Amino acid sequence: MSENIAHFRTTRQLAEQGCKRLSGQQHALTDSQIATLLALLPGWQARNRGITKQFRFTDYAATLTFVNAVADIAVREDHHPDITFGYNSASVHYATHDVGGLSLNDFICAAKVDALAGH
Repeated sequence: MSENIAHFRTTRQLAEQGCKRLSGQQHALTDSQIATLLALLPGWQARNRGITKQFRFTDYAATLTFVNAVADIAVREDHHPDITFGYNSASVHYATHDVGGLSLNDFICAAKVDALAGH
């Protein structure tokens, strides 16, 4: 059985949560749950068995500041995204390999990333 996500109505509610160590297919979200949570996170897209969003910045320093802030979230939550970045952009991709798909942790961290990016 996957997580009960019905009580999440805003991105802020997601961002206020903390990640939990999850292992096993029972924590994988259903397609319906994924769609519900994606609706709370504008710009995030389901892709490659995960969720991805592209962020744009004014220059390299701003991009690095963002990437380092995402890394801080990853360490604090013990949930680590794939991040690719260049001069004025960064792409963040979350998936939970230990559940074989997406888990609530992916959406919690995506909401935290959006909060720091001011989205």
